[in-house]
Amino acid sequence: MSKIELQSLLESHPIIHQLMALEEAFWLNSNIQSFQTGMEKAPLLLNDVLDAEARLKRFAPYIAVVFPETQETHGIIESPLVEIPKMKEKLEQDFAQPILGGLRLKCDSHLPISGSIKARGGIYEVLKTAEDLALKQNMLSLNDDYSILDSEKFRSFFSHYSIAVGSTGNLGLSIGIMSAKLGFNVTVHMSADAKQWKKDLLRSKNVKVIEYASDYSKAVEEGRRQAEVDPSCHFVDDENSRDLFLGYAVAALRLQKQLAEANIKVDEDHPLFVYLPCGVGGGPGGVAFGLKLMFKDNVHCFFAEPTHSPCMMLGMMTGLHDRIAVQDIGLDNKTAADGLAVGRPSGFVGKVMEPFLSGSFTVSDNKMYKLLKDLADTEGIYLEPSALAGMIGPVKLEKSDYLPKAHLSDKIKNGTHIVWATGGGMVPKEEMEKYYRIG
Repeated sequence: MSKIELQSLLESHPIIHQLMALEEAFWLNSNIQSFQTGMEKAPLLLNDVLDAEARLKRFAPYIAVVFPETQETHGIIESPLVEIPKMKEKLEQDFAQPILGGLRLKCDSHLPISGSIKARGGIYEVLKTAEDLALKQNMLSLNDDYSILDSEKFRSFFSHYSIAVGSTGNLGLSIGIMSAKLGFNVTVHMSADAKQWKKDLLRSKNVKVIEYASDYSKAVEEGRRQAEVDPSCHFVDDENSRDLFLGYAVAALRLQKQLAEANIKVDEDHPLFVYLPCGVGGGPGGVAFGLKLMFKDNVHCFFAEPTHSPCMMLGMMTGLHDRIAVQDIGLDNKTAADGLAVGRPSGFVGKVMEPFLSGSFTVSDNKMYKLLKDLADTEGIYLEPSALAGMIGPVKLEKSDYLPKAHLSDKIKNGTHIVWATGGGMVPKEEMEKYYRIG
């Protein structure tokens, strides 16, 4: 990016000065529209999400057999929604800021199979790929009991196909574990940020791991390039995949049920605020899109990013989407929040979310570590650093001018805040102790 282009961006978007100085920033989306207007251009509809949910239900009998940890939920991969009152007190005390409304944690950090939000989109796309192949060869019909997939016949069939993905870690885990279980040959292209234990775990499951010295974008690019020359290879494209996006969006249907079970109202007088850690954008974008379909204008979604990697905020704020990267404004894209270490956002997600996202904010690595320690101390819940990015959301929201602008100042006391915990369930104990000590 030339000096002239950067200068013009700085003039039209002064917040970029804060991003360049690695200061924590809070950005409100001026392109937000009513749900009705926003949906006029949306490339996906509620029926697409319902179709994805139906597919996950078809696969549930198979999942329950091959992953015994899902037997209790009959093969449905879901996480609890828990109240965190002690953490709420701690936040109020530390930031001298009352948090009006209830505070809950959506524990995607403890999703079965791969211990992160990626167990939604990643596993869904692998299952859809498997179903498409088996239906095409007439080996499977939609009315079958899908537990028949747990057989030599199907593993042998899938072994003629491969699946590839580029990842900073968690997406690689979900794609690798699920693909290998079905019998696919699977390759995960890992960026320099990926933690060693994630690579080791994948290799122990017969997954081929290729490591790169550079960042996420390079791993994705290499994965895409290798898949292009092999017609029997399906590439899971974290930057542009509709299937990943839909797998994440199913979370909203499930959350709606959990809120109803907890007697939590979401309507015009009871707003819902959701804070989602964001890397390339697929996970938080899919969940936020699903939430908009469920709760329309009564849900307010915010993305949370590391100060060193605010790619989605930069892309959406400037309207340049994937035509700008954090490196263009002099940032290094190096963060302890490995799942969020992405320099260039998904253009697909940015454009879908343009009319729906309320805003986004950045958080320093030090703050994520401190919040990690505080959550462990107050609630006994252990997450990886990136999963704490959203925890500061309710405090930042109260300090911003979003509530008066959205006419919510007097309604927030009846509202609910949900911090989406995206990963940490599979972090080895010694690694988690290291995080805690830093915090």
